[in-house]
Parts: sequence; C-alpha cells; structure tokens
Amino acid sequence: MIIEDFTQIYQRLNKDNLELLTDLYSADITFIDPLHTIEGIDNLTVYFAGLYDNVSSISFDFEEVTSDKNSHFITWDMTLAHSKMNGGKPYIVPGMTHLKTNEEGQISYHRDYYDAGQMLYEQIPLIRNIIRLIKRRL
Repeated sequence: MIIEDFTQIYQRLNKDNLELLTDLYSADITFIDPLHTIEGIDNLTVYFAGLYDNVSSISFDFEEVTSDKNSHFITWDMTLAHSKMNGGKPYIVPGMTHLKTNEEGQISYHRDYYDAGQMLYEQIPLIRNIIRLIKRRL
C-alpha cells in the first residue's frame, strides 16, 4: 500500500501541494540523496520547496519494486527540466529509492541513489565538456 501511495503522490507532487509529503513521511523522516541529508518533515518540506522552485518540470517513471516487510526498493527514471541545466530541455536521470516504513506504516527513511554528475554537473556546458574529455581518456 505504501508503494502505491508513494508513486501516486510523487506523480502529482509540485510546489503547490507539498503538504502531501505529510501523508507519506513520519515527522522524524531521514531523507538522503547524493547531495544532501535531511532530518525531519519540516526540513524536508523546505528542501522540496527549493527543488520545485528551480525546476520547470519533473516526472517519474517508476519501474521495478522489491519489498520485504518494512523495506522497499524502487527503480525509476526521472525526467527533469531546469532552466539552468541542459539548455532548459528535459533530460532523464535513472535512479533507485530505498524506503523503510515504521510501525504506523509511514516512511521513516528515504534514500535516493543516482549519479549526481549525470543529474547536475554534466548538464552545465563547460563542465560537461571537461567530463566528456576525461571519460574519453579513461
């Protein structure tokens, strides 16, 4: 049930309905991604507000789900458009989320795994060219 709620809310989530996060997450949520570690639902809501202010569009294509009791793994492709990245054009970043739920069925731990370079650094023209040069030499 939590996976269904998670995927549905993330398909609808935007800067105008961040209160939906409280439907998923416990008050003491630990959220980790390659760039940040955030503790607590209030801090997570502030973090998401900043994220959604800076993107033109974002959507997720959820793929494979594996669950065992209170631990869940979801693979996904995120399609993202940001005015300062990739010339404002949408691009895709694959990733995976690990969720843990508490006894109340709320998400108490959320960790995202994705290539931060692919999401961020490789979308900035000057840095992208340097990274491509380095990759060719390896």
